[in-house]
Amino acid sequence: MTSVGTPAPAYPGLNAATEELKSLLGKRATTAAAVREQHSHGESYHTPAAPDVVCFPQNTEEVSEILKISAKHQIPVIPFGAGTSNEGHVHAVRGGITIDMREMNKIIRISPGDLDATVEAGVLRKQFQKALSNTGLTFFVDPGPDCTLGGMASTRASGTAAVRYGTMRENVLSLKVVLADGRVIQTGTRARKSSAGYDLTRLFVGSEGTLGVITEVTLRLHPLPEAVGTAVCSFETLHGAIEAVIETIQLGVPVARIELADEVTMDAANRFSKMNYPVAPTLFYEFHGRNTEDVKDQAAMAQSLAEEHGGSGFEWATQLEDREKLWKARHDVHYAFLALRPGVGQSWAHDVCVPISRLADCILETKKDNVGAPFPIPLVGHVGDGNFHMTYVLDPTNEAEVAAAHSLDDRMVRRALAMGGTCTGEHGIGLGKMKYLELEHGPATDVMRAIKYALDPENRMNPGKMVEPHTLF
Repeated sequence: MTSVGTPAPAYPGLNAATEELKSLLGKRATTAAAVREQHSHGESYHTPAAPDVVCFPQNTEEVSEILKISAKHQIPVIPFGAGTSNEGHVHAVRGGITIDMREMNKIIRISPGDLDATVEAGVLRKQFQKALSNTGLTFFVDPGPDCTLGGMASTRASGTAAVRYGTMRENVLSLKVVLADGRVIQTGTRARKSSAGYDLTRLFVGSEGTLGVITEVTLRLHPLPEAVGTAVCSFETLHGAIEAVIETIQLGVPVARIELADEVTMDAANRFSKMNYPVAPTLFYEFHGRNTEDVKDQAAMAQSLAEEHGGSGFEWATQLEDREKLWKARHDVHYAFLALRPGVGQSWAHDVCVPISRLADCILETKKDNVGAPFPIPLVGHVGDGNFHMTYVLDPTNEAEVAAAHSLDDRMVRRALAMGGTCTGEHGIGLGKMKYLELEHGPATDVMRAIKYALDPENRMNPGKMVEPHTLF
């Protein structure tokens, strides 16, 4: 790992590679300490690790040339989007070349007739939504932060609307990818189905930059719903709120969003976002339909199920401004959590996902496990698909708090795996979840290593993340 400052020649060919990159890109290749420090971390708790040089390509051809220089001099490459990842995906743990995709931000094509669009990897989610504003279409994957669409594909991002519209796995039709040796490939086509060969698109979606650099993404779009309704409902108990979710999903109520917040989260959100909801377990709902009556019918079913499980005060937010305020408060909980310990706290967010039938068991056992922790642990969850997040708001300089957080997270992950779940529903593996990958997948992890070795035998693509090929051979 290279420290921030004057780059040390960690690789014999580093200086020559740096000169070649500067010849290719000019000032868009830099070794400036401030830029390298900016690219040494994302939003995670992992120790920052700076690259040796940062590049800002403007097209796929330049990315290809960067990879060829990387291959020639045997130097790692780390793709960088908006830097919002939670598991250390962008940390240059072995130094090398960070490729920042921010200048590859063109929206190449929007096709309303085919309900799809192609964008460069550096296009931001909010930028894309703005471009769709007059088309009658939208893109529903919303992780919360303003991520790049290439980064969202790379980490198989999800969000509040996944329960109805799916994750990036379901919404990416094809990709343009630059491989470790500089070759450029197109995975898939714009056709809605295909039986032609291996599904390479799904291979690269979620590969976290360990197999190649995504430079273009073709996305599935959805018509804007004719009618939208949002509601909030408080519950007497957390168990009641979770049971209401389970029955809502099992009975097929077509909710577009159904989010859970515990009493710790509601207290933090009330104070930070200037709301006055009850400090109690709470569900946030959104309903999409063909007309107002359709939405009302969905809401009535959800309300009836909520009331059977101790829900009360089923409050509608019918105006667009009220709906946006409600969901902004949900997306701003990260900052609300930090405000629980102003000037001290750091937010360590961890997620798991379990089959919906085991959701109550997993959440309640985890909450019980957290009692007596030396820091606040608010809960939020995209619970319609069995995914929830525990956030440890701790002092990272306090060794006892850090140790407690790691222990609690370890128990939560192992609990989820024992219930047939996964160690991460949407944050990804990165650095933080590598130790659980084999526990979850067993011998299939060796297949992942074999794929990694086949595409990146020199382990230059985002090394130290997800799987290491040398452990197989």
